[in-house]
Amino acid sequence: MHIAINCRSFSRKQFTGIGRYASSLVASLSAIDTANRYSLYTDRGWGEVKSRITRRDASNFAVKFDWLKRGAAKTLRSVDIYHAPSPEIVLPFGEPLADLDAKLVVTVHDLIYKTYPQGHTQETLALSEAQFQSFIPRAARIICSSRSTQNDLCRYFPATKDKTCYVYQGVDTNIFYSLPQWEIPSAWKMAREKGVAGPFVLFVGTIEPRKNLKGLLEAFARLKQQKVFDGDLVVIGMAGWKGEGVTGLIEHLGIKDDVIFLGFVSNDELRVFYNLAEVFVFPSFYEGFGYPILEAFSCGAAVVTSNVSSCPELAADAALTVDPVDPEAIARAMGRILQDPGLKSALKHKALARAQEFDNLKTARETLRIYEEVYKTS
Repeated sequence: MHIAINCRSFSRKQFTGIGRYASSLVASLSAIDTANRYSLYTDRGWGEVKSRITRRDASNFAVKFDWLKRGAAKTLRSVDIYHAPSPEIVLPFGEPLADLDAKLVVTVHDLIYKTYPQGHTQETLALSEAQFQSFIPRAARIICSSRSTQNDLCRYFPATKDKTCYVYQGVDTNIFYSLPQWEIPSAWKMAREKGVAGPFVLFVGTIEPRKNLKGLLEAFARLKQQKVFDGDLVVIGMAGWKGEGVTGLIEHLGIKDDVIFLGFVSNDELRVFYNLAEVFVFPSFYEGFGYPILEAFSCGAAVVTSNVSSCPELAADAALTVDPVDPEAIARAMGRILQDPGLKSALKHKALARAQEFDNLKTARETLRIYEEVYKTS
């Protein structure tokens, strides 16, 4: 087979969920598949894309750099499978899907625009609907990131039922792992350089309504008022859709001196914060997959997350799950971990075991099997 993968999502040094998925998939495929030919399509970041090929002798992998921005259909030749790692990048520049002479595989990470429309602008909602309406009839197979996302897709688009499947994404254990005890002092040195000097609760995610940072802030304020916790709340993540109002809420709750915003951090720094956190809290209203849960698990963090969408599916019994609309419930769960060392230790052990079930090589093998099935289908 000749398989093309759109790699635009990780063609820059800073990338998050979708880029992490696509880059890990490319790296893992290059480690397990020597039989098929791969073209990694991008119109930017040639070096970044090339760096994702893990095997030096992976001669069956080549970057197809679209220097002139002609589009995938004109840049790629004799392709059997074209894999878009997200609906947003099925094809760039608005080129018609009909121009692509290949069987289309698309990964859908979530149905946020359907399940949580209040988190987006009308323009974004219209664009997302147009993207889904465009690729769904053309796709030979749609890979969903979780059972929850697959169920959402089939609910909103019943015609997809016979061509959907779910493949769990993996966590990169070369990046996210539990630090040995001897590395903890240097980890705290790095944290202090970022302005974090003592115990902290951690949140990781884009600052947007769906992530429910406001609910976490209210829960954290309760802990402070009840004198359950004397540390800080560390927030890692970039500003996103409709994130206004967070600063005002912090002022209103009287926790201005207890909340530290770090913005985007490197993978090495993120690993440190997962390892050092007293509790990692991920109280989203909706997640198609929820990478940070697995990243925290892989670092051995004690986790509190939502009991809705894909969060309990990923968490299983390795985290405390709560109703995200209830700040008091979030506060109680955080307090349980903070005040019970035995519970915290048990969750850490369960987290590490759960993380092992989400393996990038397994993701690649299951994805390759889907390519083969699509290729064999006339």
